[in-house]
Amino acid sequence: MLVEEADRFGLSQLHQLRGRVGRGPLPSTCFLCPSEASDVDGDSGRRLVELAESQDGFRIAEADLALRGPGDLYGVRQAGASRLGFGTLQDQIELIEQARAEALRIAAADPALARAEHAALGAAVRARWATRAVYGEESG
Repeated sequence: MLVEEADRFGLSQLHQLRGRVGRGPLPSTCFLCPSEASDVDGDSGRRLVELAESQDGFRIAEADLALRGPGDLYGVRQAGASRLGFGTLQDQIELIEQARAEALRIAAADPALARAEHAALGAAVRARWATRAVYGEESG
């Protein structure tokens, strides 16, 4: 497989493409060719080196996040700095895990968010879901 302008793809995309070759009984190769305008000594080159050095999808996704940024979690930007006000996702893994655990606990105890103590949370969730038309169904 030959992927031209590989520097324009995300690492996870390239990892998925690379995984499509070599499934049969014959040997195969995946060539990742950067564009001529690519900065092979910059982030583009580092991303491709990371991909070449690893077959671990989780490690590759972490490297992509570190090098390209998370993009817009509530919008359509695929890369770049986050608009979160509390740092980077990489730096806040523990906080994110705690928030997820708390969200699961609340959802199990009060799925409709009908309790008085969850009124503000319920209003925020409904407001967020109301923006689906702006960002697309997949953002909800």
